[in-house]
Amino acid sequence: MRIKPKQRRDDDKRWPTLYIGHIGHIGYCEVNIMIAVTSVEAQSRFGELIDRAQREPIEITRRGRTVAYVVSEHDLRELQDVRKRREEAVRWYSSYKQHSAPLADAASLTDDDINRLVHELR
Repeated sequence: MRIKPKQRRDDDKRWPTLYIGHIGHIGYCEVNIMIAVTSVEAQSRFGELIDRAQREPIEITRRGRTVAYVVSEHDLRELQDVRKRREEAVRWYSSYKQHSAPLADAASLTDDDINRLVHELR
């Protein structure tokens, strides 16, 4: 759900409040509030934008659509680390699934077949 108030200047006259994103989950409350600025404002206040991005991600919009995010180096490294761990987990699962596929034939084994295989391994 996005709340889009009319564009107005904040009390401190530094950042306009364009809209606030809200993400809610059933069972517990998780709120994600992100500052959003237009691409024109991002250009005119780039230094301030970079300083602000050290504390929280900034959403850049053009014609009402999100076109970019400005994040700190720390946040970017965390995102890259999460992506790397996800890719490793996908590779591990793919390998696991590939190695466990031949076990589907185990359902067709009889008790005598199992006993014979166990005695062969001893």
